[in-house]
Amino acid sequence: MTDDALRARLNEVLEPGSAVSLAELDAVKAVAIKDGRAAIDLRLGYPLERGRAALREAVESAALSIDGIDAAVIDIASRVQPHRVQQGLDPLPGIKNVIAVASGKGGVGKSTTTVNLALALSGEGARVGVLDADIYGPSIPRMLGIEGKPESKDGHHLEPMRNHGIQAMSIGFLVAEDTPMIWRGPMVTQALQQLLGETHWDDLDYLIIDLPPGTGDIQLTLCQKIPVSGAIIVTTPQDIALLDARRALQMFRKVDVPVLGVIENMSVHVCSNCGHAEPIFGSGGGDKMAAEFGLDLLGQLPLAMTIREQADSGLPTVAFDPDGAISDAYRQCALGAVARLSVQTRNKKISFPNIVLQDT
Repeated sequence: MTDDALRARLNEVLEPGSAVSLAELDAVKAVAIKDGRAAIDLRLGYPLERGRAALREAVESAALSIDGIDAAVIDIASRVQPHRVQQGLDPLPGIKNVIAVASGKGGVGKSTTTVNLALALSGEGARVGVLDADIYGPSIPRMLGIEGKPESKDGHHLEPMRNHGIQAMSIGFLVAEDTPMIWRGPMVTQALQQLLGETHWDDLDYLIIDLPPGTGDIQLTLCQKIPVSGAIIVTTPQDIALLDARRALQMFRKVDVPVLGVIENMSVHVCSNCGHAEPIFGSGGGDKMAAEFGLDLLGQLPLAMTIREQADSGLPTVAFDPDGAISDAYRQCALGAVARLSVQTRNKKISFPNIVLQDT
């Protein structure tokens, strides 16, 4: 049995958390076989703490399925790298990657999905922040169970609010919950840029931005001025939601932001009394959109009362029940997105430090 044959077998293995093959992830960095013992070196570009045991088991099973291999020593390491953003924009200090979550349409559960994706990534060992970009209707403070106003240690930057291991910033921390934001577009854009640029983000692997619904001037301006590494589209299966989701996708393509995949929310409703499953908003919409645009369907999330109740209480599903089936669905969506981001072009502007030579 040759090293190349072992490598070929391993490349067929799907990383269980993201369902992406090790070949696509370029994860198999070195293999060696000696005296029936295989040494395997895996390197991932995204965090994988909870899912590490499952990956190790899948890789070991693949190795031991080969005649002549009796044991396997597997080393798994992961490191999040900064990735390319839109041309002409510089990465933000303290943030390796910005991921935008958009829907094009309101009411599809985008904010709830954003928060649970962030919690899923944090649970895998990533340093994660959430920026609530919906100035008119901020909901992140309530969903993360955070009250109070942010402090400023230097008089120039706000310290992010924190809960459940997540850093967060929202206009909702600065105004009363029932205060309407009666602002025109330019004021909203300026406010968001200040929230983003004047927050002292603490060494984030991922900042997830919950974009407001719509694809108008405000959203386009934000996407042109914020350095985004990738985007996620959230939709429900119904045709009306898919129409707006397509517009959101085309918006990102216009500003050269890669779309990491589609999440179909409210895919099916399971009756809490009898267990009957019914696709209330139709079925197959997310699959159809993903196939139409050559994207990956990251996952399908259920329409469940518990998701709404837990988000309203400030203890979102992934924090409330991290080992539950719904949390696993969020985790697969999150890992699927960052796995695909990990193979994008890296951003060399912050991969290497600036070197300045001076006469002494």
